[in-house]
Amino acid sequence: MKILGIGSRIKHPEHGLGVVTNVTAKHYWVTFIESGLETIDVDATFEVIEALEDEVDSVSFYEVERTLKNVLQRWSDVSQVVPIADKWKGGKLVMEPGTPTSNKEIPIDTFFHKITMVRDRLRVMEQKINSSNLDEVDKIDLQQYITRCYGSLTTFNVLFKSTNDYFVGEKTK
Repeated sequence: MKILGIGSRIKHPEHGLGVVTNVTAKHYWVTFIESGLETIDVDATFEVIEALEDEVDSVSFYEVERTLKNVLQRWSDVSQVVPIADKWKGGKLVMEPGTPTSNKEIPIDTFFHKITMVRDRLRVMEQKINSSNLDEVDKIDLQQYITRCYGSLTTFNVLFKSTNDYFVGEKTK
C-alpha cells in the first residue's frame, strides 16, 4: 500500500472532500471542507482525487515530541510536572527580615518549582552514584548524605498535592 503525502486530496464517503495535512504510520489527518479536521486510518476506504508523494518519513510531530520528552526525562534533570497543593495555588511567600527593611515577596508557585527542581536533581545524583564505578562503601556514604538532604527538605512537603511526591529522609527505628 502506498502512503499518501501531505497535500494529497481525497473524497471520503462520510466526510466528503478533504486534504491530507499530516501523516503518521497508521493515520492520515485530513482537513475536510464540511467536517473540519478528522483522523482516518491509512487503510480506510476513500477515493484519491490527487495523490502527492510522501516526502516525509511517516512520523508525526507528536510522535517526535513524545520520543524527545521520554529521552529528556530519562537522561537529564528535566523534571516531571508535580502539582502544588490546591490551597497554595496563586499564593505568595513573604520573607520578613529581622531588621527594618522591606519584605521580599515571591509567588509560591515559583518557590515550589525551585524546591521540586532540587528534589529532581538529588534524584539524578542518586542515579549517577548508583551507576558509578565507586566502591560500595563510598556509594553508601554518598547515599546517606542525599537521604539527609531529603530529610532537611521534609518541611516543604506541605506544598505538594500528592503524598507520593513528598521528600522522605531517614526512617527512625
